[in-house]
Amino acid sequence: MNQEKNPAFDTKLIIALTLYIVSLFAANTLGLKTMPFLFGTHLSVSVFFFPFVFLMTDVIGEVYGKKMARQFVIAGFFSIIIFLAYSLISALFPWSEKSMWAHDSYNQIFGVSARIAIASLVAFAIAEYQDVLAFFFFRRKIGTKLFGLRSILSNLWSQLLDTTIFMAVAFLGFKIGSFEIPGIYSLQALPLLILPWWLYKVAMGALYLPLSYLGLRLLRGKSNASSTDQNPGL
Repeated sequence: MNQEKNPAFDTKLIIALTLYIVSLFAANTLGLKTMPFLFGTHLSVSVFFFPFVFLMTDVIGEVYGKKMARQFVIAGFFSIIIFLAYSLISALFPWSEKSMWAHDSYNQIFGVSARIAIASLVAFAIAEYQDVLAFFFFRRKIGTKLFGLRSILSNLWSQLLDTTIFMAVAFLGFKIGSFEIPGIYSLQALPLLILPWWLYKVAMGALYLPLSYLGLRLLRGKSNASSTDQNPGL
């Protein structure tokens, strides 16, 4: 059985939480940008950052236990709420006449960001909590080895849940310029968005697995490496 660490004050844990929160906010803010991808599809740049969020809770849960993984989810949840509050306060303040920003552009960008942040908040709270539950479910069924397999299996479900909820809240009935499917997004169009983005995020999560093993080793320390580190195969 793995020995879970008991962090009184752990610098490595603070760094892990920082990476977790930064990845979450990068996905929420920078994710407005999309780029062309394979077979005529479009890909949000958030796909490069968001897998870190789910993989980090898997790594933290593996090393520190389910309770600590849930605390990371709570920290992310309240971070998004605080960001939404800051966005609202910023929008309420009057503009300076000599402001270097174009008012409409600023309001449009942060208005979209606010809606995306709300969508992310709802999706994040549900999917991340389910990810923790799923990861420990597979840990009970499979055992403490094969971390990569357990992580991928839990992410398959949680990423599908996250993508479905996020797309529905963020984009249903919403135009976003050249990226939109012709017409306003509808229930019929949502699967065309959900499926490729879900597959992209799962694929990126699988590509990032070596970083997860690196994270496991760094958090545990060489002297405390467990059987998962010694057998990092899928």
